[in-house]
Amino acid sequence: MDGRDLVRRVRLVGSVRGLRTVRSAWRRRSADARALPARGAERARVPGALTGAEPGPGGGVVRFARSELRIRVSVGGAVFWAWDGAEPVPSYAVAGEPPAPDERAVLEPDKDGGWQVVSERLTVVVSRTGAVELRTPGGVLLRRELPPRWWEPVGGGPVRWVQRSEVPADARFFGLGGRSGGPRLRDGVYGLWNTDPGGRFGPGDDPLYLTMPVQVVVSDAGTHLAFHDNTWAGRVVLREGEEGAGSGHDRPGTCEVRMEGGPLRCWVVAGTPARVLQGWTALTGAPALPPSWALGPQHARWGFGSEQEVRRIVDGYRERGLPLSVLHLDIDHYDGHRVFTVDRERFPGLPALAKELREEGVRLVSIVDPAVKAEPGDAVFEGGAAVGERGAYVRDARGRVVVGEVWPGASVYPDFTDPLVREWWGSLYEERLAQGFSGVWHDMNEPVSFAAFGDPSLPRSARHVLEGAGGDHREAHNVYGLAMARAGYEGLLRWRPEERPFLFSRSGWAGMQRYGGTWSGDVSTGWPGLRASLALVLGLGLCGVPYSGPDVGGFDGFPSPELYLRWFQLGAYLPLFRTHAAIDAGRREPWEFGPEVLEGARAALAERERLRPYFVTLSHVARLTGAPYARPMWWGVPGDRALRECEDAFLLGDALLVAPVLEPGVRRRAVRLPRGRWYDTETGRAYEGPGQVLVDAPLSRVPVLVRAGAVIPVRSADGDLELEAWAPRPGRTGGGLVVRDPGDGWAEAEVERYVTRWEGDRVVVERQGVEGEVDCVVRGQG
Repeated sequence: MDGRDLVRRVRLVGSVRGLRTVRSAWRRRSADARALPARGAERARVPGALTGAEPGPGGGVVRFARSELRIRVSVGGAVFWAWDGAEPVPSYAVAGEPPAPDERAVLEPDKDGGWQVVSERLTVVVSRTGAVELRTPGGVLLRRELPPRWWEPVGGGPVRWVQRSEVPADARFFGLGGRSGGPRLRDGVYGLWNTDPGGRFGPGDDPLYLTMPVQVVVSDAGTHLAFHDNTWAGRVVLREGEEGAGSGHDRPGTCEVRMEGGPLRCWVVAGTPARVLQGWTALTGAPALPPSWALGPQHARWGFGSEQEVRRIVDGYRERGLPLSVLHLDIDHYDGHRVFTVDRERFPGLPALAKELREEGVRLVSIVDPAVKAEPGDAVFEGGAAVGERGAYVRDARGRVVVGEVWPGASVYPDFTDPLVREWWGSLYEERLAQGFSGVWHDMNEPVSFAAFGDPSLPRSARHVLEGAGGDHREAHNVYGLAMARAGYEGLLRWRPEERPFLFSRSGWAGMQRYGGTWSGDVSTGWPGLRASLALVLGLGLCGVPYSGPDVGGFDGFPSPELYLRWFQLGAYLPLFRTHAAIDAGRREPWEFGPEVLEGARAALAERERLRPYFVTLSHVARLTGAPYARPMWWGVPGDRALRECEDAFLLGDALLVAPVLEPGVRRRAVRLPRGRWYDTETGRAYEGPGQVLVDAPLSRVPVLVRAGAVIPVRSADGDLELEAWAPRPGRTGGGLVVRDPGDGWAEAEVERYVTRWEGDRVVVERQGVEGEVDCVVRGQG
């Protein structure tokens, strides 16, 4: 860190607290210097020569001179492989028990002196030196894992390792959690250490709040997901390949995963993008289903400091005829920034206010930070100290409670990797519900401890329970936010079992979708930040987290009217549609930017409300199949190389193509279409794909196209659900899914399937399993 970074961090938290962050940083560094001595001499190791094999369910164990490789193909097609005896569980990512082995998959010798496992979807080939190839049933190479290398400290300690992989030359990389430079991941180094960038970030800043060792690789050979199930600090080095002039001259793409400790184990799921995500969520858990109100427009700000301010904001929406579903309260409503408290002077009647707003159709959502003020007499602090035999808080290597610096001042951190602590923390959410809140957003849970220099988190030597296995913060850090989300979700479910919990979290890890969603964090205000917002949502969706969105308008600074409106228009088509900003940033209410922007925002809000039933359907589809709401353009045709390069548009479900404006001054833009016919939803004009077309993008709206033959549930002018169908191409059929949300509880929703087809010179719409035509609006018939 240079002097400018130090000044910036001190300014971020204030001069008095800034001095305390210097002390906190030195305290963290000293703790690690005592407990984490230099590694010293290391012994390098590779698998060595093949010595034998032992078949087992779904695969077996291949033995080498200095290691062994376990392979198991699961029912459903997911492949697990691991070195040095590692097993699929325990795992923070895997939901429950791992899938059962596919008894049809058998380990057998191959023709080159190695071994192979042949399954319905993949063939796994192990060479005599320990390389692992994954091939399609037709023999086409998807991925080659080179023999790994380990570095073992002579004096004992965590074993570092590196795994290098090769993919086809035309392959493109996606995923790795929330990355601002995506969705396509270019050549570079990507950190695996959840990090608060310290106030704001833009494209290319790395790592950020929610990292995952989850790669999605798309090539002509096929699509696959590779997940290295290891929570330790690490990094991924990616390099795209290059196709040569002829056969044998291609340079493959490469991926290098380096970890500072932990098991070398990996899951691979292959197939179409839809099948890959379905397999991934079958392994790591179905996405939490948000209540329907969480799919409406939301508004937040660090700085809503009184009940009067809250009332003024809600009234501002109502007076202007703008819909609003949710208002968020940040740390200002706490008493002295203490978690699970309320400032009684500024919010004297919070439960009554929440009840009043709820009757008007507006829910309140509360921020929840993990840090607890370390102050005797504080109810939460004292309650945590009494949990179990050692209390709820993370301790250092000498057994002392770790004290960090956050908004309340000196603070301690619950160890969410301890089941007893999760149960205690979840019990505290009763207080939030009693105050009238309908949901929570978790912040600062990487976790953050303000530091004038170095890593703004806990000492890496800090000790964690890790479900009874024990370990230090190097292993627990990346799952801290995930474990906190589990505690919060289970707490909300315990106190309101009849309601679907609403929770989203800034930090997390693989499997985060089981408990809720996430958001961009403190994305920087500016056109690059707008572009990063879309990259984050698409990348997270490919990692199994379908519900996310940015701080509309950016977290810091003062967006221009044009930038604000373009961000607002993008947000209207993303799952989490929420404005938010820092306390010292410009206002983010739509009416603060002039009449033209207000009318543009009104149109975007109206379209979001009209499409609310479609978002409800997409939320159920995500839970059932793992498919994200917002999908990259290549989702349905991963073999289309031009679409793999497209990063300025996206698909919303199967039906809609959204082309946001991501640069200033643009009033007409190019849109690359997947194959098939597409209609401009504003003009009704038909376009034929694949190919690129120019469409109008006035300041009042962004281009949205709809797939020919689609059936979309929309909200009519009187508030009822109605179907909107678009004519298929002549001689073709189309269709769509509709899920009518039964409410915000757990009643099972029915999936309705519709088909569109031409009958003579008109289009008819029918519901599968029901006789007769369906009465609906049909557009695009000419």
